[in-house]
Amino acid sequence: MEQRTIDEQFMRRALDEARRALERREVPIGAVVVADGRIVGRGHNLVETLGDATAHAEMQALTAAASGIGGKYLAQCTLYVTVEPCVMCAGAIAWSQVGRVVWGADDPKRGYRRYSEQIFLPKVVVERGVLAEECEELMTSFFESLRR
Repeated sequence: MEQRTIDEQFMRRALDEARRALERREVPIGAVVVADGRIVGRGHNLVETLGDATAHAEMQALTAAASGIGGKYLAQCTLYVTVEPCVMCAGAIAWSQVGRVVWGADDPKRGYRRYSEQIFLPKVVVERGVLAEECEELMTSFFESLRR
Protein backbone atom coordinates (compact mmCIF):
# COMPACT_ATOMS: atom_id res chain seq x y z
CA MET A 1 0.00 0.00 0.00
CA GLU A 2 1.28 3.49 -0.85
CA GLN A 3 2.48 5.62 2.10
CA ARG A 4 0.01 8.46 1.34
CA THR A 5 -2.89 5.98 1.52
CA ILE A 6 -1.62 4.61 4.83
CA ASP A 7 -1.21 8.16 6.16
CA GLU A 8 -4.77 9.04 5.19
CA GLN A 9 -6.09 5.89 6.83
CA PHE A 10 -4.47 6.72 10.17
CA MET A 11 -5.30 10.43 9.90
CA ARG A 12 -8.94 9.38 9.68
CA ARG A 13 -8.48 7.61 13.02
CA ALA A 14 -7.00 10.84 14.41
CA LEU A 15 -10.05 12.68 13.04
CA ASP A 16 -12.27 10.18 14.90
CA GLU A 17 -10.44 11.19 18.07
CA ALA A 18 -10.91 14.88 17.22
CA ARG A 19 -14.66 14.27 16.91
CA ARG A 20 -14.61 12.68 20.38
CA ALA A 21 -13.09 15.90 21.67
CA LEU A 22 -15.79 17.90 19.88
CA GLU A 23 -18.50 15.79 21.56
CA ARG A 24 -17.01 16.92 24.90
CA ARG A 25 -16.92 20.56 23.75
CA GLU A 26 -13.14 20.45 23.61
CA VAL A 27 -11.03 21.96 20.84
CA PRO A 28 -11.35 19.19 18.23
CA ILE A 29 -7.82 17.87 17.93
CA GLY A 30 -7.10 14.15 17.84
CA ALA A 31 -3.99 12.01 17.67
CA VAL A 32 -2.95 8.40 17.23
CA VAL A 33 0.45 6.73 17.57
CA VAL A 34 1.13 3.86 15.18
CA ALA A 35 3.76 1.12 15.40
CA ASP A 36 4.08 -1.73 12.93
CA GLY A 37 0.80 -0.82 11.24
CA ARG A 38 -1.34 -0.75 14.37
CA ILE A 39 -2.50 1.95 16.75
CA VAL A 40 -0.65 1.74 20.07
CA GLY A 41 -1.88 5.02 21.54
CA ARG A 42 -4.71 7.43 20.95
CA GLY A 43 -5.92 10.65 22.44
CA HIS A 44 -7.94 13.79 22.03
CA ASN A 45 -7.96 17.14 23.77
CA LEU A 46 -9.09 16.93 27.39
CA VAL A 47 -7.98 20.39 28.51
CA GLU A 48 -11.44 21.57 29.63
CA THR A 49 -12.57 18.18 30.92
CA LEU A 50 -9.51 17.75 33.14
CA GLY A 51 -8.89 21.46 33.80
CA ASP A 52 -5.32 20.82 32.69
CA ALA A 53 -3.60 23.02 30.10
CA THR A 54 -1.23 20.15 29.25
CA ALA A 55 -3.97 17.63 28.37
CA HIS A 56 -3.48 18.02 24.62
CA ALA A 57 -4.32 15.21 22.19
CA GLU A 58 -0.65 14.50 21.46
CA MET A 59 0.22 14.23 25.16
CA GLN A 60 -2.64 11.78 25.72
CA ALA A 61 -1.60 9.66 22.72
CA LEU A 62 2.11 9.65 23.63
CA THR A 63 1.36 8.60 27.21
CA ALA A 64 -0.94 5.81 26.03
CA ALA A 65 1.64 4.61 23.49
CA ALA A 66 4.49 4.55 26.02
CA SER A 67 2.31 2.59 28.42
CA GLY A 68 1.09 0.27 25.66
CA ILE A 69 4.51 -0.64 24.31
CA GLY A 70 6.23 -0.58 27.68
CA GLY A 71 8.84 2.08 27.01
CA LYS A 72 9.27 5.83 26.89
CA TYR A 73 10.99 5.97 23.50
CA LEU A 74 8.84 5.74 20.40
CA ALA A 75 11.50 5.84 17.67
CA GLN A 76 9.75 3.20 15.57
CA CYS A 77 6.41 4.99 15.80
CA THR A 78 4.50 7.53 13.75
CA LEU A 79 2.36 10.17 15.43
CA TYR A 80 -0.66 11.31 13.43
CA VAL A 81 -2.31 14.50 14.68
CA THR A 82 -5.04 16.57 13.08
CA VAL A 83 -3.33 19.93 13.75
CA GLU A 84 0.34 20.95 13.81
CA PRO A 85 1.65 20.38 17.35
CA CYS A 86 2.23 23.32 19.67
CA VAL A 87 5.70 23.90 21.07
CA MET A 88 4.85 22.01 24.30
CA CYS A 89 3.71 18.93 22.39
CA ALA A 90 6.62 19.20 19.97
CA GLY A 91 8.94 19.08 22.97
CA ALA A 92 7.20 15.95 24.26
CA ILE A 93 7.40 14.40 20.79
CA ALA A 94 11.14 15.15 20.72
CA TRP A 95 11.70 13.72 24.21
CA SER A 96 9.75 10.60 23.22
CA GLN A 97 11.98 10.29 20.14
CA VAL A 98 9.02 9.69 17.83
CA GLY A 99 10.45 8.69 14.45
CA ARG A 100 7.82 10.26 12.21
CA VAL A 101 5.25 13.02 12.71
CA VAL A 102 2.29 13.54 10.37
CA TRP A 103 -0.29 16.29 10.73
CA GLY A 104 -3.28 17.62 8.84
CA ALA A 105 -3.83 21.35 9.35
CA ASP A 106 -1.03 23.87 9.87
CA ASP A 107 -1.35 26.14 12.92
CA PRO A 108 0.33 29.46 12.06
CA LYS A 109 -0.68 31.04 15.40
CA ARG A 110 0.37 28.35 17.89
CA GLY A 111 2.18 25.67 15.93
CA TYR A 112 5.75 24.84 16.94
CA ARG A 113 7.17 26.04 13.60
CA ARG A 114 6.35 29.61 14.59
CA TYR A 115 9.06 29.31 17.23
CA SER A 116 11.51 26.77 15.85
CA GLU A 117 11.44 24.22 13.09
CA GLN A 118 14.40 22.44 14.66
CA ILE A 119 12.80 21.12 17.85
CA PHE A 120 12.78 17.49 16.65
CA LEU A 121 15.85 15.31 16.28
CA PRO A 122 17.38 15.74 12.80
CA LYS A 123 16.36 12.27 11.61
CA VAL A 124 12.65 12.72 12.42
CA VAL A 125 10.52 12.62 9.28
CA VAL A 126 7.78 15.27 9.17
CA GLU A 127 4.84 15.13 6.78
CA ARG A 128 2.18 17.84 6.77
CA GLY A 129 -1.08 18.49 4.98
CA VAL A 130 -2.58 14.99 5.16
CA LEU A 131 -6.37 15.44 4.91
CA ALA A 132 -5.73 19.11 5.67
CA GLU A 133 -9.12 20.32 4.45
CA GLU A 134 -11.04 17.94 6.73
CA CYS A 135 -8.85 18.83 9.70
CA GLU A 136 -9.17 22.58 9.04
CA GLU A 137 -12.94 22.35 8.59
CA LEU A 138 -13.37 20.70 11.99
CA MET A 139 -11.39 23.48 13.67
CA THR A 140 -13.04 26.30 11.70
CA SER A 141 -16.58 25.11 12.42
CA PHE A 142 -15.77 24.66 16.13
CA PHE A 143 -14.46 28.20 16.55
CA GLU A 144 -17.29 29.66 14.45
CA SER A 145 -19.80 27.96 16.76
CA LEU A 146 -18.21 29.69 19.75
CA ARG A 147 -18.73 33.10 18.14
CA ARG A 148 -22.47 32.61 17.59
